[in-house]
Amino acid sequence: MLDIQKIRADFPILSEKVNGKPLIYFDNGATSQKPQVVIDAEAKYYQEINANIHRGVHTLSQLATDAYEISRVKLQHHINAKFSHEVLFTSGTTHGINLVANGFASILKPGDEVLVSSLEHHSNIVPWQMLCEKTGAVLKVIPINEEGELIISEYESLLSEKTKIVTVNHISNALGVINPVKEMIAKAHAVGAAVLIDGAQAVPHLKPDVQDLDCDFYAFSGHKMCGPTGTGILYGKEAWLNKLPPYQGGGEMIKEVTFEKTTYADLPHKFEAGTPNIAGGIVLGTAVDYMNEVGFGNIQLQEKKLLEHATKRLLEIEGLRIYGNGKNKASVVSFNIDGIHPYDIGSIIDKLGIAVRTGHHCAQPIMNFFCIPGTIRASFSFYNTKEEIDVMVEAVKKAKTMLS
Repeated sequence: MLDIQKIRADFPILSEKVNGKPLIYFDNGATSQKPQVVIDAEAKYYQEINANIHRGVHTLSQLATDAYEISRVKLQHHINAKFSHEVLFTSGTTHGINLVANGFASILKPGDEVLVSSLEHHSNIVPWQMLCEKTGAVLKVIPINEEGELIISEYESLLSEKTKIVTVNHISNALGVINPVKEMIAKAHAVGAAVLIDGAQAVPHLKPDVQDLDCDFYAFSGHKMCGPTGTGILYGKEAWLNKLPPYQGGGEMIKEVTFEKTTYADLPHKFEAGTPNIAGGIVLGTAVDYMNEVGFGNIQLQEKKLLEHATKRLLEIEGLRIYGNGKNKASVVSFNIDGIHPYDIGSIIDKLGIAVRTGHHCAQPIMNFFCIPGTIRASFSFYNTKEEIDVMVEAVKKAKTMLS
């Protein structure tokens, strides 16, 4: 069991005040807060070993290179990748998805099919639309039901020998629904399709085992799991990464350059052109260490309690509807109150120090399905408390009274 007050003391921002009120931070789906050990690790890099990596023989360059590659190995073990060179550093989930979509431009031909789900963030829709426009491939969409769950029977009917890649999120950012990705991967592989999993919303809550899932690609961001912004990981099976062309050209990703021909570096450097976010990559390893020290079993237990408490308390409010009521959910509650725009609720409770997200959450197809402009989304992390949820509920009640 977690000592929540001890955990909260690790996060300096949680002692801040907003609009004169103690901060209650329920926007973890957008970005998590950072523990002091992560903040200190970034400062330590710049204070002690700041240098470019992989190219220098001097001591600082060697120290920075070692720290960066140690972090890559930490991430390899965290997601249980077979090889460290299957772990690519990126600027975030969006970068990873675009890297794969760009690579598939050399694979797809007119009439091939790309499957996405109705639950996707725009960053896992738009790159595939662009790819289809470029190649003549066809984008097909896996539908959802009223509970916000993917309709697996419909997914099965969409799969065929024309399907070349399936791309789906592990957990919906807008609804918190956990998708049956292992089952979906197996079904896609049965027709010879590759699978990319958008794990941005999953990694704060669970440890993905990419070998057990058998996914071909798994993309996620560091900033949602206590790490720095501008960091992320794209896992790709070795065979696929060898098959795809480089995403960007430049320094580091080459083996030999002449004006007649350039040959590319081996994995992972083939996909890591230019000077990376060195500090961020190193500190992402620190963030993973911190979360593993807290323990994902502890994280899941705490967040389950928060989700259950928030759902129960919010449903006490007359006219309140929760969207996304699937059997398997992460600690996200997306809701509206009849006759009131979500932005208005969010603005009022912000004055009381409560940070939630309002709008379409970069998932407009979901909002269109429910015929709403957006929702109020409260997304919880392991450092949140039931007492904070109670304050939020009273604030929402107050806002409702003011706006009715």
